[in-house]
Amino acid sequence: MGELINARNLVKSFGETQAVRGVSLRVNAGEVVGFLGPNGAGKTTTMRMLTGFLDPTAGDIALNGLLLHEDPIRARQSFGYLPEGAPAYPDMTVREYLTFIARARGIPARRIAERLDAVVARIHLRGVVDQVIDTLSKGFKRRVGIAQAILHDPPILIMDEPTDGLDPNQKHEVRELIRAMGSTKAIVLSTHILEEVEAVCTRAIVIAAGRVVFDGTPADFERKAPDHVTRNRMDYAFRAMTAAASEVPL
Repeated sequence: MGELINARNLVKSFGETQAVRGVSLRVNAGEVVGFLGPNGAGKTTTMRMLTGFLDPTAGDIALNGLLLHEDPIRARQSFGYLPEGAPAYPDMTVREYLTFIARARGIPARRIAERLDAVVARIHLRGVVDQVIDTLSKGFKRRVGIAQAILHDPPILIMDEPTDGLDPNQKHEVRELIRAMGSTKAIVLSTHILEEVEAVCTRAIVIAAGRVVFDGTPADFERKAPDHVTRNRMDYAFRAMTAAASEVPL
């Protein structure tokens, strides 16, 4: 399947602080990439550069074959974004908000009702579709955030902690949804839940101190733990590689 995300040598500096130091990542259609890193590693900064919310100090980003800095509007049309916290307009109902997003995304008026029905059914929002967003639980607000991200059926999804705030059943449903969409889309999801990487991701990328320290399959990730470690091998491997990169003792 074709390459949909190609970020090359991304650097981001804030004054004298270099938050991201030469990060590169490529994601093809049909891949679900878990993007991991400790607090302060540069993970959120990288995600914001991928979505055009921050301009890189150096490096470039191609989304669906379009350079983000050369054709920002068309490049942004190719992805859906679930930011941290899933912000939305709290005084709108779910239906009003998704209709607003559909219009902003340029979905033809004749197709808006059809897309809303499909997404509301897929994300299990029928029971709250006419409820004001501010009155929803954290889990349902998260679902609304996912719904707006996939409303225009983009080839790329960039998701920041997609199961944050969900109960175990909701987490299972969202993971199944991500796994199903990942068969045709390029998905990057940041997460701090290692079991999520095992459950839905085809690849894992670990960033520490602003650099990529691992890029491979979840099985390769787990094999980074020493043979004598028999339990929580992925957690041990994560702590070992990020501590080494940050020059912090285990």
